[in-house]
Amino acid sequence: MIPAAFEYYRPTDIAGVIALLEEHGDEARVIAGGHSLIPMMKLRMADVEHLIDLQDISELVGITIEDGVVRIGAMTTQHDIINSDELAQAAPIMGEAAVLIADPQVRYMGTVGGNVANGDPANDMPGLMQCLNAQLHLTGPDGDRTVDARDFYESAFDTEREDDEVLTSVSFAAPKGGYAYEKQKRKIGDYATAAAAVQITKEDGKVATASIAMTNLADTPVWSEAAADALVGTPCDEAAIKAAIAGMLEDIDPTEDNRGPVAFKRHAASIVLGRAIARAWSRA
Repeated sequence: MIPAAFEYYRPTDIAGVIALLEEHGDEARVIAGGHSLIPMMKLRMADVEHLIDLQDISELVGITIEDGVVRIGAMTTQHDIINSDELAQAAPIMGEAAVLIADPQVRYMGTVGGNVANGDPANDMPGLMQCLNAQLHLTGPDGDRTVDARDFYESAFDTEREDDEVLTSVSFAAPKGGYAYEKQKRKIGDYATAAAAVQITKEDGKVATASIAMTNLADTPVWSEAAADALVGTPCDEAAIKAAIAGMLEDIDPTEDNRGPVAFKRHAASIVLGRAIARAWSRA
């Protein structure tokens, strides 16, 4: 289908974006890579009268690592993530997750900011940001503010971002220890049936810290504190992994859809998390 008619804008700075959002209110939407919004416009599921393209805002692009803090501009693409040697050293889980997103064509255009800000529980980056305890940086008419990724998602496609705010970047402390991003999907390019992001540090042969987040298993990403707590202080043996999986299963709330019934999704989540924990521990 063809989208309904709309006015198109391509500002060159954030101030221009905010001015347009203030002027047009609910009738305006920003577009990053376009992989979520454009299909909805074509299907007439999104009625956008004023479309604001962020492609020309250079300040939204780039990866910086300073004093142990990673900062990624919202318009940085998944392709940029995969090909950053600096990021591969500081936070290798980012590239491991990004290479599993969709296909190369999508990754050339799909952005970190669009993936994070859209609020789609099937997107990979929201759960990963929660696992990394990332901060999301927003700019609006009242200035800048920061929201923890673990507090950002309220329900499917509903986030803490106000309609007149723009996500400008994400930041997080460079993670230490072992990591893994494990994803089960029906075919290349598909969203996850279940995915797990895991970070683990080791001390004296036992788990010192752990962080675990799950994707597409509820109406928001799920950071499972219970799963992580089940690992801390253990040698990450089979019993500990089973306990972590049990904790995760209490936190998720999948629904039946074309990826399978609830029982299958819970089983897939268990397998995916078990593999991710084992791989993260082997790298710790």
